[in-house]
Amino acid sequence: MHLHTLEENAGLLALTRVGSRRVVQISAGFMIFFSVLGKFGAIFASIPAPIVAALHCLFFAYVGAGGLSLLQFCNLNSFRTKFILGFSVFMGLSIPQYFNEYTAVNKYGPVHKHARWFNDMINVPFSSEAFVAGILAFFLDVTLSFKDSATRKDRGMFWWDRFMSFKSDTRSEEFYSLPFNLNKYFPSV
Repeated sequence: MHLHTLEENAGLLALTRVGSRRVVQISAGFMIFFSVLGKFGAIFASIPAPIVAALHCLFFAYVGAGGLSLLQFCNLNSFRTKFILGFSVFMGLSIPQYFNEYTAVNKYGPVHKHARWFNDMINVPFSSEAFVAGILAFFLDVTLSFKDSATRKDRGMFWWDRFMSFKSDTRSEEFYSLPFNLNKYFPSV
């Protein structure tokens, strides 16, 4: 079982530029609706597998491109950035492949202790390409330093500075506001 929801959510956020809580709330309402009323959920379950696979291929391309577009703020000419990007992508493809093949052959993952919850806690995340690549890229970005190349500008941090505080953008309150004047009961921050 792969846990791709995080990478898909981040990619869709980058692709659509929609970060409102309202979208998440409406999506949650749809999910609750389709799970409680089984007949409506059966409509989605009846979609043929080839169509679902084709949609997955199409959306994965958009999601991947949206995620990679966030690298535009980094200095892609620096050796440090190229190393982190290349190494994390390579290991993000290799480690999950090892975990998945090991599980297919042996019927259990590489981590096989007496506690099944512990096995799942280790084996499931390391079977996800996005998890392995993201954790490794984060770890290398935070710890790896080649002389002066680890500046905030090379890492693209200057671009994210304006989003560090909710109050720094005047549109934040409007963008994250709730419908029906619910902000007075549930403030944005």
